[in-house]
Amino acid sequence: MRKYKEIKRKEVIYELDEWELIKKWAARFNITTSEYIRQSSLTDKVTVTKATGEWGLIINELKKIGNNINQLTKKANEINSIYAADYEKIKEETESLCRMLSAKLSTLG
Repeated sequence: MRKYKEIKRKEVIYELDEWELIKKWAARFNITTSEYIRQSSLTDKVTVTKATGEWGLIINELKKIGNNINQLTKKANEINSIYAADYEKIKEETESLCRMLSAKLSTLG
């Protein structure tokens, strides 16, 4: 009776420039792209870029403030002026975020 290895197959989608880089590295080591992906996925360090919990909330607030600053800057460039209410809103959001960061950082150390 023939024995088969149990395997798990997973499809991974790459952008074209990413795939070209993978092909380049695989060729450099004289291995197939599958072998390169398998070896690098098992040996390389993983960097997590998605924040969760309180840090996720803080990052979301930063994104909102950044978006508001971009909108305010665009408006200021269009009309060569900004509204006090817009400025106050961003100021309040920034102060709120600073309080959140201070509270979070004080629990770390």
